[in-house]
Amino acid sequence: MKEYVITKKDEGRRLDKYVMHILADAPASFTYKMLRKKNIVLNDKKASGNELICDGDVVKFYLSDATFDRFSSKPKDDTYCGADIPPVVYEDDDIMIINKPKGMLSQRSSAGSVSLNEIMLAYLVREGITGEEDLMTFTPSVCNRLDRNTSGLITYAKTYRGSKCLSEAFASHTISKYYRCIVKGRVDDKLDLTGSIVKDAATNTVRVFDDKEYGSFINTVVTPVISGDEVSLLDILLVTGKTHQIRAHLASIGHPIIGDSKYGDTALNRKYRSCGIDSQMLVCYKMIFPDDIGLPDAAGRTFTIDMPDDFKQVI
Repeated sequence: MKEYVITKKDEGRRLDKYVMHILADAPASFTYKMLRKKNIVLNDKKASGNELICDGDVVKFYLSDATFDRFSSKPKDDTYCGADIPPVVYEDDDIMIINKPKGMLSQRSSAGSVSLNEIMLAYLVREGITGEEDLMTFTPSVCNRLDRNTSGLITYAKTYRGSKCLSEAFASHTISKYYRCIVKGRVDDKLDLTGSIVKDAATNTVRVFDDKEYGSFINTVVTPVISGDEVSLLDILLVTGKTHQIRAHLASIGHPIIGDSKYGDTALNRKYRSCGIDSQMLVCYKMIFPDDIGLPDAAGRTFTIDMPDDFKQVI
């Protein structure tokens, strides 16, 4: 018999989802069958799986060791890479906010790649914040993504509660995300851009259309900070968050981001490459959390970082 005592890290999860994370290699039908037959019980009582587990609840698995080992998830050795962690801007019991450097993946792109996910998990294990038993029930992970060559603020959930609160806030667009970028041409006026976006999976690019009904709706609010004849520094409020939205939306109105190899101006990029600019000049520099996010230590707070050195150089 295996016994798990629920802690605040997993409070609020559905019992079936909790069990399926532990028995990750078992089909869902097996999980529900074991619940029906009382081989898996909640607080020594039969459960359907729909129950929301609470701090102090006890989940027991009346399975043979061979069956449990065959179906249970186990941390892989390659999960714990030894890379140095990027700067942590904020941390509490549930979440972290990290300043992701340019060139780092948010999540793995292939089995052999290392991303922020693996680096931060290695940190949590190394510091004793997350143990192997914790990983049986919940795997910490990033909750929003940045392109590989976009730097700046990214959120990371250490607990189920953190993951749930952040995911719901991003889905409802109640976390305000602000970016800075340097673009081609002069921008003097504030712009509230809307349209639709369609992704081409084959080329990993997107197209922006004025017709809001054509693809996924997008909204990008642009405020000029410094306007120059050749380039301008812009402040961007990302109202919706779609793949490559800022890069493609700005390019569609004739103001591509400097250094952007997919949507940028080749000649202008070549000029700035001589200054060391080899990727898009785009950084997520500020996040504002709502008061009702459900994370008491982070609620209502604003998190910011300084501009990267390459921005300062071009400015």
